Amino acid sequence: MEKIDGIIKKTTVDYDDFAKFDGEIVKVSGYIHRIREMTGFSFVILRTERDLIQCVYAPEFSDYRWDSSLSEEACVTVTGKVVSSQDSAGNLRYELQIHDVKILSLPAEPLPIVINKKQLDNISLNTILDLRPVAMRNPKERAVFKIQEGIARGFREFLNNNGFTEIRTPKINFAGAEGGTNVFKLDYFGKQVFLAQSPQLYKQALVGVFGRVFEIAPVFRAEHHDTSRHLNEYISMDLEMGFINGFEDIMNMETGALKYIMNLLKTDYAKEVALLKADIPEITEIPTLKFMDAKKIIMEKFHYTPSDMKDFDPQEEEMLGKYAKKELNSDFIFITHYPSKKRPFYTMDDPEDKEYTLSFDLLFRGLEITSGGQRIHDYNAQVEKMKNCGMKPELFDTYLMFHKYGAPPHGGLGIGLERLTMHLLGFKNVREATMFPRDINRVTP
Repeated sequence: MEKIDGIIKKTTVDYDDFAKFDGEIVKVSGYIHRIREMTGFSFVILRTERDLIQCVYAPEFSDYRWDSSLSEEACVTVTGKVVSSQDSAGNLRYELQIHDVKILSLPAEPLPIVINKKQLDNISLNTILDLRPVAMRNPKERAVFKIQEGIARGFREFLNNNGFTEIRTPKINFAGAEGGTNVFKLDYFGKQVFLAQSPQLYKQALVGVFGRVFEIAPVFRAEHHDTSRHLNEYISMDLEMGFINGFEDIMNMETGALKYIMNLLKTDYAKEVALLKADIPEITEIPTLKFMDAKKIIMEKFHYTPSDMKDFDPQEEEMLGKYAKKELNSDFIFITHYPSKKRPFYTMDDPEDKEYTLSFDLLFRGLEITSGGQRIHDYNAQVEKMKNCGMKPELFDTYLMFHKYGAPPHGGLGIGLERLTMHLLGFKNVREATMFPRDINRVTP
């Protein structure tokens, strides 16, 4: 009788390990990415999870004879001899001399788009999104989401290393965390409920349990926008931490997380960074600027008249990005002390001037990627602010339970994963950095 011991023995070799097997016979599994027939031999490019491996077929290498049914996008296991050579720069390169090809599956029909070029040229974004499951097989398209994996992984690892507990909060809620009308309503067994705009109310409650918490999960915004920077469903990387000395602690934690993420991308994701020619920023420290001081710079240095003195428009964010780069030599800048009228009901007002809050946004190269700040932890103060916002505190009994029975000074933030990926890679549309976008026009594939 066979027993399952939980050990999966790998029988194939990754390209990164070819140096260990120079001159030896190995097996590699993947897709046939491209076939180039030459006189007397053929180049076969094999696409694996992260690499394109050059294989060479010639009759003299073995008794194997090429199967005419093989085509691009066939799923195969190639057995061959690892052979090394030097390129013009003196770097070692490896290829595989084919001894056998085992067919695992054949495509039923040719792909509707050509994916074996360096990038998907002359194909509209809508077509790429319609064909996302196969379009992502293109190495550059695939690399985008390996980079995105690295961002989320770095966020998780850094917080795990700094005493945070990963949480799972519900996405079907009795009320919206941010208030307002931009919530998706659901019929829940005859009751009206809402898709979560944010894990905010739950992550605050869990600060009272774990002290420091984080979550990487989808959130939903029922906003009728159709812009290049907004989605109706996106992944939010959230953290909340208790027993803080001030909202500056939150900014410090984010700065540390971003340093860790960027360093991780440079090391563990160097292949994808090189393929996409990604400009990964160096972070030592991030400057801060108060909201009204930022407005003054916009008006005086850029001679721009804001239309809204309680928030920034996209042009103003771009100006602040240019200011941060030119004057402060930073790709990032924290804007702090946003007006109270533009921040959610749980945001703590600045005790020195209650027109403003102990909150911040983080701009990255002129685009807002984070909102955060200190929360109200006093029960009476939170109830009073709810009333001032026209809310009914009695509808939030479970949320206020956290405050009523003792809450530490705390704060947190949320980072839009797709938006950060988009801007890091220099894309113009957040959908390019979203595996399967959900917006006002798209719910497929």
